[in-house]
Amino acid sequence: MLAGNKIEIEKEKDLPRDERATKTELESFVRQHPGKKLLGTNFYVWAYNAADSTKNNWWNRFKRRIGREPVLMDSSLAQRSAAGMKIYLDGKGFLDSKASFRVDTSGRKARVVYRVRQGEPYRIGEIGYEFRDRSLQRIVLGDTVSSLLHRGDVFDADVLGAERVRIASYLKDRGYYNFSINNIAYVADSTVGNRTVDLTMVVKPYAAGYDAQGEAMFDNNRVYRIREIYVHPDYDPTTAVSDSLYASRLDTVEYKGLRIVYDTRSKVRAEILRQTIGLYPDYLYDASEVERTYENIMRLGYYKSASILFSEPAESSDEVSVTYVGGGGGADTAAVTDAVERSLICNIFCIPAMRQSYSVELEGTTSSDYFGLTATVGYQNRNLFRGMELFDVSVRGGYEFMRLKSKRNSFELGVSASFSFPRLITPFRVNRHNRAVNPRTKVEVSYSVQRRPYYHRLLASGVWGYSWGMGRRSTFVLRPADISVVKLRQIDSAFLNQLPNPYLRNSYTPQVIAGLSGSYIFNDRSRTVEKSSLMLRVNFETNGNLIDGLSHLFGRSGLDENGRPYHRLFGTRYAQYFRADVNLSRMFVLAPKTSLVYRFYAGWGYAYGNSFSIPFERLFYCGGANSMRGWMARTLGPGNSERWISSYPAQLGNFKLETNLEARFPVWGILQGALFFDVGNIWFMNQGGSGEESLFRIDRFYRQLGFNTGLGARFDFSFFVFRVDWGVKLHNPNEPAGERWIRRFRLGNTTLNFGVGYPF
Repeated sequence: MLAGNKIEIEKEKDLPRDERATKTELESFVRQHPGKKLLGTNFYVWAYNAADSTKNNWWNRFKRRIGREPVLMDSSLAQRSAAGMKIYLDGKGFLDSKASFRVDTSGRKARVVYRVRQGEPYRIGEIGYEFRDRSLQRIVLGDTVSSLLHRGDVFDADVLGAERVRIASYLKDRGYYNFSINNIAYVADSTVGNRTVDLTMVVKPYAAGYDAQGEAMFDNNRVYRIREIYVHPDYDPTTAVSDSLYASRLDTVEYKGLRIVYDTRSKVRAEILRQTIGLYPDYLYDASEVERTYENIMRLGYYKSASILFSEPAESSDEVSVTYVGGGGGADTAAVTDAVERSLICNIFCIPAMRQSYSVELEGTTSSDYFGLTATVGYQNRNLFRGMELFDVSVRGGYEFMRLKSKRNSFELGVSASFSFPRLITPFRVNRHNRAVNPRTKVEVSYSVQRRPYYHRLLASGVWGYSWGMGRRSTFVLRPADISVVKLRQIDSAFLNQLPNPYLRNSYTPQVIAGLSGSYIFNDRSRTVEKSSLMLRVNFETNGNLIDGLSHLFGRSGLDENGRPYHRLFGTRYAQYFRADVNLSRMFVLAPKTSLVYRFYAGWGYAYGNSFSIPFERLFYCGGANSMRGWMARTLGPGNSERWISSYPAQLGNFKLETNLEARFPVWGILQGALFFDVGNIWFMNQGGSGEESLFRIDRFYRQLGFNTGLGARFDFSFFVFRVDWGVKLHNPNEPAGERWIRRFRLGNTTLNFGVGYPF
């Protein structure tokens, strides 16, 4: 039975590090791998062998279903694996490389060891060009500064292929619709000696067809200009095929270069389509603009699929000889000779998704003392006023149940509604030709009621914000108007008096929160392909600066309970503070459905001016389904202070550090497993008279970190993931000194969390 594979690469000290082959690169050529394991054991092989083929009861059917046949070592596959490594190294310029294998056996187990030697690489010498299509010479040679080929570089077939793709893309962005990488070839001369290869790039003409004698005919590559653009905004492929009268019902309306085709009445306004589609009649074909148009259509959130198809008109009179063709758009800038220009007909087919949808989200946590459940029910309409506006309304309810009779329960109920428009609505004109991707304006209002054991609060908020993308991976969010009003209907004075931290006491006050906030998001995760990825989110908000100026003109001042002066606007105190956080997650794909995910989070807030503390809802906390899973929400920290109250979790701080590590692996069918480890805590940053044990100090914070581990189960139903995580405390900084490391397992030191989706 095959027990494992190992790759040994002979050290090449003279090679630069970036030119050395890695084990990860070579592992992809191994054609035979050991059987799948469960937590490092051969459980699946055991289940396969344990199944009795003579019996057909449910127990044996179950073992046969989950079991896997042992993988027997095949020397022919090992030989093919070594040959694949050799071919790969040859393509990377190591023409003198060697790859071999041996088999190490121990009992009934075999391990294949691959040994690889790179040798000295061949490098590029002279680089020349041969233009069999002379019309392209000035265009291609005019951009050699962007060439990926340089004298002295390693003779790498992948780089040669990338240069073909670059030139083909460069030409397709300048009207050469039919040009492809097949029009580019290389002639390599390795006889010059000294491990040097001279290259000649051959740019071929257009294959126009065959003559009467069957001989191939060649002509200069043609330039294409868009003649007409037809948009089908409500295309239904099933109806188009099955309904013989479908074509007769279609009507067309022209709007700023677009011919919009619809049945009965278009469900999308013409101006929205024009803002989304970056293609125009009489412009040269531009492949990059076609791709941007497709992405803009899909980012609207209204369509489930789209296709942009081009066709050449059949009439021969469409051909026009030109002297100048250009650099894309409507401008003709690059001089060429003997070019032939033809026209293209563009058809854009857009298939709408469900206009209306509903969503349900659940999140829960339970421990020996608490049980908390939060549910959100949402309704979405993706085209409410025929402008691809996204209308979203949701109702959120949460309940926290304290198991002991002496403890009181709490609940929260809120409603929010938002409108999202697929454009930037600003008091000033925005250049419609800018490269912003998926620009949106969002207006959101919300109202919630919080009834806790010791207070009753009302929260109302309104947001006016913008979002736009730059490229495929970066998104910017700016909220110039972000306003919240916090009202306390009642609060238990005994509760306030027992708060040991005046910073926290001050956060439980009625106030207005108004300011500016924004975010930057980088995400290279693919929705369709499971691959290693990185996601970064940075948030900031600054509040009270503008309203502070207004208060001095129209407001009133007063003194708080400690004699500190503060200002009010329209009878309510306003908050002044700065808050920022960063969330970085990295996923490493180890195998299909097997990955290692890491997350780092840091957040900090600072109150100033009219505020002594950050408002309660803007403070940081640890614990819960998406944080430290060994704790309930708001039950860890701050620092190593002892929990000051036992009846309700309210551990908060203005500084937070947290990191999470999670291994995800398949178990059986839709069931996936997870093994996780969480580290983190909250602190105060020497503001508000906090106790020494709750303050962040660089020389001791690592001793105040909470540690937990645990197991998780994910039920992947493709359209959503239901998650259960069981967290176990390892180090609890809020226990008395000497008792913080948990040496004995107790059910009371565990927490069960469940939710929808992955935690990060």
